[in-house]
Amino acid sequence: MNKVLLFNPRSANATFRIPNSILNIAASIDGCYDWVIVDGNRETDPQQTILNYLASGEFKYLGFSVMPGPQLRQAIPIAKAVKQQFKETTMIWGGYFPSNHSKVVLDSGYVDFIINGPGDHCFPKLLDALENFLPYEFIKNLIYKANGQIVKNAKEDLIDQDALPPLPYSKLNRFYPMEKYLGKTYLGERTFAYHSSIGCPFTCSFCAVVPIYEARWKAKSARFVYQDVKYIKDNFGADAIEFHDNNFFVSEKRAVEFSNLVKNENMTWWGMARIDTMDKFKDASLAAIREAGCKVIFFGAESGNDKVLAQMDKGGTQSGEQIIRFAERMKKFDIIPEYSFVLGTPAPSPQQVQQQIDFDINFIKQVKRVNPQTEIVIYTYSPVPTEGSAMYEDVLAQGFKFPATLEDWISPAWESFDLRKNPLTPWLTPEMIDRIRNFETVLNGLYPTVTDIRMNELKRKAIKLMSGIRYKVNLYNYPYEIKLLQKMWKYRQPEIQGF
Repeated sequence: MNKVLLFNPRSANATFRIPNSILNIAASIDGCYDWVIVDGNRETDPQQTILNYLASGEFKYLGFSVMPGPQLRQAIPIAKAVKQQFKETTMIWGGYFPSNHSKVVLDSGYVDFIINGPGDHCFPKLLDALENFLPYEFIKNLIYKANGQIVKNAKEDLIDQDALPPLPYSKLNRFYPMEKYLGKTYLGERTFAYHSSIGCPFTCSFCAVVPIYEARWKAKSARFVYQDVKYIKDNFGADAIEFHDNNFFVSEKRAVEFSNLVKNENMTWWGMARIDTMDKFKDASLAAIREAGCKVIFFGAESGNDKVLAQMDKGGTQSGEQIIRFAERMKKFDIIPEYSFVLGTPAPSPQQVQQQIDFDINFIKQVKRVNPQTEIVIYTYSPVPTEGSAMYEDVLAQGFKFPATLEDWISPAWESFDLRKNPLTPWLTPEMIDRIRNFETVLNGLYPTVTDIRMNELKRKAIKLMSGIRYKVNLYNYPYEIKLLQKMWKYRQPEIQGF
């Protein structure tokens, strides 16, 4: 009775992605402990599937990977049900949510341990300690409760990614046929998700990555990444890649080396980057990246207001002027820049909050003027518990509080918070939220995302015609006619639903 059940809660309603986080954990214990995976995206009733496994009496450990937002809807009630029926099961959570909200998770009473960041070493060491009745006080990256107090063990140095065991794709294929993980997207007919690095070397105060990785980044070498990509292509027929790294393009040398290796594989791909990092790339490097199949790159523009960028602690050299200039530069390489903006950051007065929102709305329109192909993703600022961050201290001073219980996180209001759409922050009025969302509706009407492959040319022309006048005269209130079309056509927002 020491088998391990690994659970990936549902994160999307339609697009299924390879559960890379859970696969990393599976790889770390493969050959030492028997394991199974339950993927909430592929199960009609994952709770019953999990309970059936546990009823066999063979499974002692249950690992969850939990991101903020949709995954909590399955993770919380299933964890509760498991502990009610199988009290002896040891439950271990990993992922951004428990790492950043360890107290509320452990106070729930049904989660026993948290893996704080990478679990490649921590998870198997914890199982070994529990199996052999050994102490776990010195296992790095572990959070747990002792004598009613939360204990956070020291963080581990980031692991050499090339030294990690390969992901067990073939075994995953036995549980869930891989072809359903290779979906049709804007990038290709059979797109797969992949992580080639962990962390990010910057300390943006609004980013949930910062408290976990502490401005550290570690990547697989270009050759290892290429070998993995080729394996998925040759064995399962993949023709496109979504690199879900927090920052794929940290190293120009690595990006170009990978591009040179993959360019003859006829694959299309997407990744995330920083504007001020890639703006330093040589033209030849950007050309090589595009030639290798890179079609879209996601950039955290965040704001065109230099004061707000400083408040966010973006680090580096990013500025409003650079954001505009780089969008224009990308036209030369036929790479679509996907810019995200975070509106609604705190300010000393409501008037200043509104001014910042209006500034960035006008700034986004400037970006669109210099490069209409730029994809725009709009979030509303949602605090993350970055200890020591001036911005986080500011939001606490203004009366913001996270939910007191784990169950509160799955209320509709807090799910909207996690999706960064309606964050319930005290400095934002309903009118301000409406201003942001209504502008987003009009913007997406005039410039429907190219990644929504279900929208045909006729639909695009119709909604653009309807939105054009509103956009031109800055009339964003009550765009019900645009919302109706978007609802009828099930318009896809990449920041919520992916490609």
